[in-house]
Amino acid sequence: MNRLLVPEMRAGHPVRSFPNHQARERVGCPLVKMLWCLLREEKILEWILSLFAGVGLAAATGFRVFVPLLGMSVAGSLGVLPLSSNFEWLSSPVAMGALAIATVLEVGTYFVPWLDNLMDTIAGPAAVGAGTIAAVSLLGDSSPFLTWAVAIVAGGGTAGVVHAGTAGARAVSSATTGGVVNPALALGELVASVSMTVLSILVPVAAILLVAWMLYWATSRWSKWRRAKVLAG
Repeated sequence: MNRLLVPEMRAGHPVRSFPNHQARERVGCPLVKMLWCLLREEKILEWILSLFAGVGLAAATGFRVFVPLLGMSVAGSLGVLPLSSNFEWLSSPVAMGALAIATVLEVGTYFVPWLDNLMDTIAGPAAVGAGTIAAVSLLGDSSPFLTWAVAIVAGGGTAGVVHAGTAGARAVSSATTGGVVNPALALGELVASVSMTVLSILVPVAAILLVAWMLYWATSRWSKWRRAKVLAG
């Protein structure tokens, strides 16, 4: 048995705790503290799955800002997706109605050529914010500071990268086809956002694997483009 850990009985369940102050001080990092608390309460797997779901939903906001939030609202109201206590308002009828209206307006705007490019400018920061909210609303209340830090980096960062990729593709389409192909891109992004939302809620492990593949693909494409530009210039 690990010398730093001793079993105790609390509420009829064995848990692990620190036997002395020196051992407690060894876990001084906030991240380690939070993970230790989760491990002690046997919730580490639940937290990891919530992180996977949050990152998947954040990626979905990169395609469409409000579609994943609406999906979270519906899933939360049905009891399929447990939300953090500070974000239970997302599953309220008022929030669901507001998100439904915002989703319809956002989806419709992207099917209007040239107006969709303007929406990309507005949706960039909005996607980062929505991705952060999607992640933090699922990570629980173990450590507010660390939860927000993880959500901003993993959720907001993922949403920003995905949105940058879609906005870049739309800019190229507008420049080369005059926006004729843009509605097809908008449809593909809508399908991707809905699919990623459903997958993240129901199968978070598959969602995180898909997000990892998308980020790898986008990074490799960007690297090839940079190398080609350097060789050409």
